[in-house]
Amino acid sequence: MARSILVLNGPNLNLLGTRQPEIYGHDTLADVEALCRTVAAELDLAIDFRQSNSEGELIGWIHEAQETHDAVLINAAGYTHTSVAIADALVAISLPAVEIHMSNIHAREPFRSHSTISPVAKGMICGFGGDSYRLGLIALAQLLSTEPEA
Repeated sequence: MARSILVLNGPNLNLLGTRQPEIYGHDTLADVEALCRTVAAELDLAIDFRQSNSEGELIGWIHEAQETHDAVLINAAGYTHTSVAIADALVAISLPAVEIHMSNIHAREPFRSHSTISPVAKGMICGFGGDSYRLGLIALAQLLSTEPEA
């Protein structure tokens, strides 16, 4: 049976393609989802792709993940820099998580260099546009291949 990844997207990512294309490119969130579905199929992974502008909704989905998924791929967007609650939720569920960002958060405004999620994630990938998602899925597939299925 395919391992299942919850792919979470935080606030304003629904505006991809039109929001600051000089930073985030011209791909829409639907384009990113299509890429993730293609890559997941190649890696024999199932994905559940979601986006919310609400911190509480993202946290609820993280809590639910423990019952239905094997890992979490998360682009928390602006919540990356502020949400201790999202980091706490990731710790609480004890599933491997990989943090991703389309832009290089360390090459932007100084406040973007701080991540509340990095300390609780297995790793972080940033700066590769939509390919950050592809790389994140590859990393999780590799991680899951070394862990026994539940």
